[in-house]
Amino acid sequence: MTSAAPLVLGIESSCDETGIGIVRGTELLANTVSSSMDEHVRFGGVIPEIASRAHLEAFVPTLEEALSTAGVTLADVDALAVTSGPGLSGALMVGVAAAKALALASGKPLYAINHLVAHVGVGVLDGGALPDRLGALLVSGGHTEILRVNSLASDVELLGATIDDAAGEAYDKVARLLGLGYPGGPAIDKIAREGDPKAIRFPRGLTLPKFTGTPESPGNHRYDFSFSGLKTAVARCVEQYRARGEELPVADIAASFQEAVVDVVTKKAIMACTEHGLDNLLLGGGVAANSRLRELLAARCASAGITLRVPRIGLCTDNGAMVAALAAQLVIAGVEPTGIEFSADSGQPVSSISL
Repeated sequence: MTSAAPLVLGIESSCDETGIGIVRGTELLANTVSSSMDEHVRFGGVIPEIASRAHLEAFVPTLEEALSTAGVTLADVDALAVTSGPGLSGALMVGVAAAKALALASGKPLYAINHLVAHVGVGVLDGGALPDRLGALLVSGGHTEILRVNSLASDVELLGATIDDAAGEAYDKVARLLGLGYPGGPAIDKIAREGDPKAIRFPRGLTLPKFTGTPESPGNHRYDFSFSGLKTAVARCVEQYRARGEELPVADIAASFQEAVVDVVTKKAIMACTEHGLDNLLLGGGVAANSRLRELLAARCASAGITLRVPRIGLCTDNGAMVAALAAQLVIAGVEPTGIEFSADSGQPVSSISL
């Protein structure tokens, strides 16, 4: 294996995207994704059983397309990698089983990769080596977390996380309340541009002093998030308009809801970076595509003297390239492969970079 620039094939199946990515060191060769999102639209969210079956059907065609795009064969690959967690159990098991089968058939070493850390690792494909004193803000349908990245290959620490709904999940639920369909993130982001973000003052969860404390005496939830109360506040607002027989100001509600989310997310990320001496921040996860989140985070990072890095949108959403990118860094760092004696872990902690 060429550790300086290993050729790695990564497999991602934690939710509703079947992703196969191929990288050589920090060079992206292929990033093929097959999404089953359209099959979940009528349910208003991801149905695990449907996602798992879709992964089974999409895996081989997606693999073949990725190899063709990269211009390589499986024999050329130095190592394989697969998301082992966190994610939907059934969906993860499909990817893990496929990766083990490929490893056995090809004799290639296999790395079991943490999905969340991979969202950070993908940064090496879009900007080169990650800087020191790095924080990461991950915002997606299943996760909203602040990380301290001491070493991408060996030391990632969780600073804060949502204690209930993730930001993306809240977007989906609010979009349903407003009749905007699924997925909610793009729909709310689009219509919010027509609304007034100050029209309604929705609550900012876990921002009161009793939750945050002070830098000297941090509260239990200083860097944590909560969006369930915000979702309920939007529901009550919608009910009140309908009870009065008034037309629902969808754009204003969407803009005000979005402002509440991005205000808290960006404020807590900046606070965590400032208090932990992190002068670099990476934004990742599917919600990183949100225009208002990018805008406000960029402004607040600039004010705080923090350098912001945001991978291009195609690398922020779930994909196999991020899995391959992180595994390549593990190979370069001399981390031993996982082998095939492991199981998918739907609750894999961020501190477990590789099983």
